[in-house]
Amino acid sequence: MPPELSGLLSRRQAAVTACAIADAQLRSGCIPGTPGGAADPWNHVEAAMAIDVAGLESEAERAYFWLAATQRSDGSWGVRYRDEAVVDRAADANFCAYVATGAWHHHLATGDGGFLAEMWPTIEAAVEFALGLQAPSGEVLWARDAAGQPSAPALLTSSSCIHLSLGCALEVAAWLGLERPAWGAARHRLAHAIRYRPQAFGDRARYSMDWYYPVLGGVLDGPPAQARLAAGWERFVVDGIGVRCVEGRPWVTVAESCELVLALDAIGWREEALQLFGWVQDLRGSSGAYWMGTTFPEGRLWPEEQPTWTSAAVLLAADALCSVSATAGFFKRLTAAAA
Repeated sequence: MPPELSGLLSRRQAAVTACAIADAQLRSGCIPGTPGGAADPWNHVEAAMAIDVAGLESEAERAYFWLAATQRSDGSWGVRYRDEAVVDRAADANFCAYVATGAWHHHLATGDGGFLAEMWPTIEAAVEFALGLQAPSGEVLWARDAAGQPSAPALLTSSSCIHLSLGCALEVAAWLGLERPAWGAARHRLAHAIRYRPQAFGDRARYSMDWYYPVLGGVLDGPPAQARLAAGWERFVVDGIGVRCVEGRPWVTVAESCELVLALDAIGWREEALQLFGWVQDLRGSSGAYWMGTTFPEGRLWPEEQPTWTSAAVLLAADALCSVSATAGFFKRLTAAAA
């Protein structure tokens, strides 16, 4: 059943948003960023997670089976697809590992254990690909180029999300009765690098995702998470509008705002999360899809696009805040597990 937040998002509105995402899905199961546009594995999974929370379970399942059908022999996917063909053969570690997050989320949404068993070879190969880029000191290099060579540096947002995906992969393995102690050790090393070795990551501190993703990815919890979010609040949050994508730039995006909502909810800052979620409802389009972002103070939509992954972030935030579904505590549970 679609999530509902009184005074902010009705169940009917959430269902319309989910349909706007599903309408972009190709017959193969691939969900591009815009109808007829390009797709990438991470945003594809994010969209699948969102339509799951609205009850479109068969559409979400088709999205995951598309990944299983198109996975390459090394466990990876290309960075970008168009009309189901690879147009960028490089492979992003975070994009690949994220299938584990989506698969575990789908299981929680549906209770379908057979799905996990069917997806396990895909998940295992994807995780092994990502961990093949882990440095001995814990951080994960962000990609392999089209020739298969590692691409430096490690990125904080990417590594934080991989930490989330490793947690989900371990949940899947445990549910299937499998042990993967090497994955647990890799996750521990990754968390240690994120917490204590900031110099291991490329300098992208001006991007808001580097601010909140160590919390959203479950690396930080409790007082350290609260301190991190409090320290960056004035840099990135624009009162009454949302979250900047880049510090100092007059541009707020719906996706970053809703991901911060998830991070706030995960650490118990519900009042702030609800307020922020309410701000971005002004960027809901007439079709139910959400505009990517807006400039301020002039309030100009920019770019004039309604990506499926933007609407997906809204639905995932709404699901977390409604607190009643099987997936509502998804990010909260994984954050607590990392403490």
